Amino acid sequence: MEIPTIVGAGLIVIGAGLGIGRIGGSAMDAIARQPEASGKIQTAMLIAAALIEGIGFAALFAA
Repeated sequence: MEIPTIVGAGLIVIGAGLGIGRIGGSAMDAIARQPEASGKIQTAMLIAAALIEGIGFAALFAA
């Protein structure tokens, strides 16, 4: 592996981690504000996190 490939892979992993972390934090804020909607919020959070993770894996294999 060359250095640019390693750096690119690292940036992909960092970006995916930040995105999933932001989704989780925003979902916790939303659940704190509206506890009665926690089921819908958790479902949307998990779907979004799975999509981000899938895109991150695809980008890793492309890099």
